[in-house]
This record gives sequence, C-alpha cells and structure tokens, in this order.
Amino acid sequence: MNIPAIIFFDIDGTLLDFGKKDLSAKNREALLKLRANGTRICIATGRSPLAVPKFEGVEFDAYLTYNGCYCYEGSKTIYSNPMPPADVQTIIRNAAAMERALSVATKDRLISNGTDPDLEEYYAFGNQKVTVSDEFDEVSRGEVYQLLMACRKEEYAQVLQNTYGAKITSWWDRAVDIIPACGGKGTGIAKMLEYYGIDRSQAMAFGDGNNDIEMFQAVDMGVAMENASDDLKAVAADTCDHVAEDGVYRYCVKHGLI
Repeated sequence: MNIPAIIFFDIDGTLLDFGKKDLSAKNREALLKLRANGTRICIATGRSPLAVPKFEGVEFDAYLTYNGCYCYEGSKTIYSNPMPPADVQTIIRNAAAMERALSVATKDRLISNGTDPDLEEYYAFGNQKVTVSDEFDEVSRGEVYQLLMACRKEEYAQVLQNTYGAKITSWWDRAVDIIPACGGKGTGIAKMLEYYGIDRSQAMAFGDGNNDIEMFQAVDMGVAMENASDDLKAVAADTCDHVAEDGVYRYCVKHGLI
C-alpha cells in the first residue's frame, strides 16, 4: 500500500472509544508517526469547532467540522457552508410542533431552546452537556452551520417538512444533525483536497458511522472500524479492528503506513 498524502479521521468511535476523553497511547503514536512521515492528518467530525478535543502532543493539519460545513486550517477558513436561514427557522417551527428541543450551532456557539434525555445522551457521547439559553432565538437568526435534535428515522420527513436546502445526517438512531443539503463530510473533503492540491487517489479516511459514508465516497481508501455500522462497511474499501482495540494504530502498522 502506498503511503497516503492525507488521512481524515472521525473522532467518536474511530480515534476515541465512546466515553473516552483522550487518545490511547497506540493511537497517539500512530498519529505522531504519520505526521512525522509527511502524511497530513485531519479531523473529520460532526462536532463543532468548540467541541473538538485537543490531544496533548498531537497537531492536526486541518479540521473538518459540522459534518464538512466548516473546514479550517489554524485561523484560516478553508470552506464555509452555513444553512439557509429560512430553513433554520422552518426546522425550529417543525421541532416545536413535535414538542422536541433543538440545538443551534454557529462557528462559536452551541445552545439549545430546551433539552430531553435523548439529546442529553447525544451530547454525552462527545463529553458535552446541553446548554439551554435565552439567546436561542437571536443566535438562530445568525450564521448557523448545524442543528441538532433527538428524533427517530420515521420522523425525518416531519423534521424537514417545508425545507428546501437542508438534509439529515446521523450516526445514532435516536438523534440527528441537520446540515445544508449540499453539505456533508464528502463535500468538505473535496474542498480540502482541492485546497491542498491532493488527488483523491492519495487520500484515506477512517470512520464508523453513517455520516462517514460520504467521506468514504470522497476518497479512494475508506477504512471502516470493526464497530462501524453495516451501511458504512458496505461502502468501505477495507476494515480494521475495533476502536477499543486500537484499530487505527493496528491498521497503520499492518499496512506499513508507520
């Protein structure tokens, strides 16, 4: 296997086991060796920039956040794709009719108009807590990159009713991220590959959830974790061990990437 020029990593369920706050020693070693060997390493997550963890000693070249809707390198924005303002307000009304709490995510804010057990558990996967704020209405009228709410698959149509430029992406069956219809990790990766002048044939990605499907479709080598969804494994070029067994590290060693 050729050494990739760039690798994109999902966080939860890929680099980090669920509930963990820091890298395992082996995954940290893998990231450090990849970067030392000249491979660019990038985060690709549904999390907000504020919720992306900092791993001591590890510097990523760039970050793809909000499922590809906001990508940046240091203080430089690579790609920005906020939601249509009209759709944000429509979804707020739809959620209210469903009696569901909703969170809005801007570049530097993540607040909610309420909470519920599923939404709280969704936040907890990323070691976060729901912040209910009186500023919700004001913030929701600004530049919103993503909405988060608890719902089930059979409710997706109701959530998106009367919208024209929004879609749902999910990796859990009890909550969703709502992003621009033209967004997704695949779109973000395409913009980042263009920015760095790297062909998709030189790009690799590791992931575990259905929101990683588009990411795998944007690179030539998508590697699904053993704990990944069946849908993601179906489109993956290869698989690796479970996140709890340092799957990323073991794959990199096995294939001579480090």
